[in-house]
Amino acid sequence: MINVTRHSRRGFLGQMFSAGTLILGAGPLALDGAQTAGSWMPNVFVAIAPNGLVTIVTHRSEMGTGIRTALPLVLAEEIDADWKRVKIQQALGDTKYGSQNTDGSCSIRDFYEVLRDSGASARLMLERAAAAKWGVPVGEVEARNHEVVHTKSGKKLGFGELSALAAKQPVPKKEELTYKPASKYRYVGKDIPIIDQDDIVAGKGTFGMDARVPGMVYASIERSPVYGGKLKGFDDAAAKAVKGVEGTVVIEGFKAPHGFQPLGGVAVIANSTWAAMQGRKKLKVDWDSGANATFDSVAFKKSLQETARAPQKMVRNLGDVDKAFAGAAKTLEAEYYVPMLSHAPMEPPVAVAEFKDGKCTCWCPTQNPQAVQDTVAAALGIKKEDVICHVTLLGGGFGRKSKPDYVAEAALISKKLGKPVKVVWSREDDIRFDFYHTVAAMYMKAAVDAQGKPVAMLHRSVFPSISSTFDASAEYGFDVELGMGLVDTPWAIPNQRAENGPAKNHFRIGWMRAVANIYHAFGVHSFIDELAAQAGRDRVEYLLAAIGPDRKIDFEAEGTKFWNNGQSLEKFPFDTARLKRVIQLAADKSGWANKKPTKGRALGIAAHRSFLTYVAAVVEVEVDDKGVLRIPRIDLAIDAGQIIHPDRVKAQFEGAAVFGASLALMGEITAADGRIQQSNFHNYPVARINEAPMMTHVHIVPSDAPHSGVGEPGVPPIAPAITNAIFAATGKRIRELPIKKTKLA
Repeated sequence: MINVTRHSRRGFLGQMFSAGTLILGAGPLALDGAQTAGSWMPNVFVAIAPNGLVTIVTHRSEMGTGIRTALPLVLAEEIDADWKRVKIQQALGDTKYGSQNTDGSCSIRDFYEVLRDSGASARLMLERAAAAKWGVPVGEVEARNHEVVHTKSGKKLGFGELSALAAKQPVPKKEELTYKPASKYRYVGKDIPIIDQDDIVAGKGTFGMDARVPGMVYASIERSPVYGGKLKGFDDAAAKAVKGVEGTVVIEGFKAPHGFQPLGGVAVIANSTWAAMQGRKKLKVDWDSGANATFDSVAFKKSLQETARAPQKMVRNLGDVDKAFAGAAKTLEAEYYVPMLSHAPMEPPVAVAEFKDGKCTCWCPTQNPQAVQDTVAAALGIKKEDVICHVTLLGGGFGRKSKPDYVAEAALISKKLGKPVKVVWSREDDIRFDFYHTVAAMYMKAAVDAQGKPVAMLHRSVFPSISSTFDASAEYGFDVELGMGLVDTPWAIPNQRAENGPAKNHFRIGWMRAVANIYHAFGVHSFIDELAAQAGRDRVEYLLAAIGPDRKIDFEAEGTKFWNNGQSLEKFPFDTARLKRVIQLAADKSGWANKKPTKGRALGIAAHRSFLTYVAAVVEVEVDDKGVLRIPRIDLAIDAGQIIHPDRVKAQFEGAAVFGASLALMGEITAADGRIQQSNFHNYPVARINEAPMMTHVHIVPSDAPHSGVGEPGVPPIAPAITNAIFAATGKRIRELPIKKTKLA
């Protein structure tokens, strides 16, 4: 454990950042949580000290993606700093940085230009300062590796020597900035080790569990086992008798819509986590379980499937699907099902909070410190500006830690006790009280001609929506979910219809790594494989033919409302040529043409566009006579536009292969009598070393397209590629996940 020293929060003078706009200003430095006397801060992301130390503020959260390194690399590259003389500082939660939500695979996409402009502006101010000091034209000076050089005379001045003079320079306008050519890059596009690597390997990294402050107590919270249950009463006498237990505190239940509010419950307060958890076991609590007490996931599955079999709200319509079905040579139908899933990050939720003098300071592993500010402020009835959020390293996130209910729990208890509190969730808490990835039932139907070519396609999807988190009455999917594999299929089929049916939530529903792409990709790319099998065609050949000619799909022109990750189709078109390219690359690298299916061994393929990135997965499976499944190899081909940090991009896709395989093989959350039936890794397992893919090869397509996502897009094609390979190897078609429910021999 480490001690965390609290610092007062200091603002930057004359500097402000809002979405897409950077307002630069020179002034004295007051970095979040640390001061560097006499430093010059040309903008909110960088400071230069008189000794030459360059401090770059990183405003996104580190959970294994390497973003604490990648974003600063962009700025360091453009200012031409010596990476060995750069210090990285984690930002507090503050709107001056723009969005700090490390979610949605958008950090590089949204902030590459901002960080590049920040570096280019600071560099130009340094160059102008040197030119003024030497009395030479600014065109004769150039920043090179932490110095500014006069190209004609060879004179040099270090960044630190110039910092005071540079502070007096006017802030450059956007049109005055110039950028380093890619041919001179030393960091961008290179395999630079992440800045946290040594500390993490040595056990010195500061994660949420490592945070503590003087006088802190510990809390473990008993929550209603049924979502929405209310506390009727409790007996804490036995709990208080446990050594180390100091008392109990009641946390009020949430009011709909639940958003990120705590679930409520009874917190046991103690002088250690162990004592708090042992005391909690002795609590006697009486709950009014409420409307969800009879919920059963088996019955709910049947209701979703029944809904999916009937016509629903149309969300995409091309041609005349009904007419095409009526006149088709043949029609095929299939149903697919993906169960509810838990994030299960290796580090369960944890937070430290101290409420004092009307303000609250928090230390937590969060993907979104601004959401922490909003949520804690609402819970305590104080201003957002009076919530100070320190971001630690995250032991995994996957979307769970962008929802800060656990931080609000610590804040509420601290206010009641008048002392700092650390709330620790157990693994059982993590799995039983998650913001679950939703369950989904899908119905697919296709009409094919005599050659097996699809001429019409219907895709119907039914799932409790994430929107129910913020609107208790919501029953239909919203634009984000629909734009993740339902309304944006790439097929060159003249008649297509997508429909979305209603479904009520019975638990907290939240986004998880890849979100609705997980279930939609499974349905869409399993079904196209079924059509290829019926036609007796090679899967790669059939897949490319179904996508059709190279084109940019204009969903808006066809009348389809398409989210496109909030980006314009002009800047980020849906380009089928890029999708076909990754399919061809993955097939080539996997040796598809020479690895024909044999009994118990085969390849499967799936390809999907998500988060503006194109990914194809070829998975090799082996199934022995006892039905034991192995995954010897996965080949992932990706086109994510320009790549900033290739080592971490590869790592993200290698991780996605394991994550996707875990979900496909064994991921399932079920409920009976309103209670989640899973509690730990014995009944909600993740892939172990003998179950995970043995080798994952990541093949990056060189691209000058705009930056797109890398954290999530590797997950969606994994499950359908695995099940397609299983069919090729065994003849068993899997339409319901997880795979463990199907006997393979």
